[in-house]
Amino acid sequence: MSRLRIVHRTGFAYAEEATASYNEARMLPHSGGEQFVLHASLDIRPGATQHAYLDYWGTRVSTFEVLTPHRELSVTATSVVEVRPLPGRGPEPTWDELAAIRASSVPFTEYTTQTDATEPPPEVAALAAEIAAEGMPVGETALEISRAVGDAVEYVTGVTGVNSTAREAWAERKGVCQDIAHLAVGALRSVGIPARYASGYLHPDGDAPVGVTVTGESHAWMEWFAGTWRGYDPTNLAEVGELHVLVGRGRDYADVAPLRGVYAGPSSSELFVSVEVTRES
Repeated sequence: MSRLRIVHRTGFAYAEEATASYNEARMLPHSGGEQFVLHASLDIRPGATQHAYLDYWGTRVSTFEVLTPHRELSVTATSVVEVRPLPGRGPEPTWDELAAIRASSVPFTEYTTQTDATEPPPEVAALAAEIAAEGMPVGETALEISRAVGDAVEYVTGVTGVNSTAREAWAERKGVCQDIAHLAVGALRSVGIPARYASGYLHPDGDAPVGVTVTGESHAWMEWFAGTWRGYDPTNLAEVGELHVLVGRGRDYADVAPLRGVYAGPSSSELFVSVEVTRES
């Protein structure tokens, strides 16, 4: 088990005063599965009244409005989370059983339907189909497809943006964790395996001493369903484990964007982001 403290600060700096802004933040983890939240708070500057709820996908959302003139909007999420080792895997459905499960509920249908962000290019769909045709069990197939996609795309910042699609990232064979997760999710959905996009934080150094604060990052990975939901990080070609802290899940990035909103004022703004992670045990 690991205990992690995460301080995630983000917001917007405006060229001139904004007269008002209306926002929603998805930056706080919640307890569930192998994750237990000991503390979670959101500090907003300028001060604002918050309203919290769980969205359709089960993500904690904080909505707030700032109605005083401001040159900067700053949101700081501070969380302390315990992450336990993954439990053993249970029995997996056969491919025929999975087909029946997919049709059994709306969430499974939504997690097998492509979005603009996850729609895979023909080459990726063909790669996934080729691996699926080998006849391996569902879980092994999902793992091999996710590995193949992650191995084919180089992690490079600045090539794509938050609105880039899986097809655009594949054309460059470069992207960030968001792009690689979109590609892996789309590849799995193309062969009928329910898959969802996951967003949260990653401690980048498993060997960091307790009490040492390091520069962390907002991170994206994915999960597939094969009897139970299993997390996989295709960017790092690794299973999701004790260094990952989950904030939200959805069909793609648009469902779990950390901070979004609208404002009245100048025509331009600049986003800033920083994440610090400290192992407490």
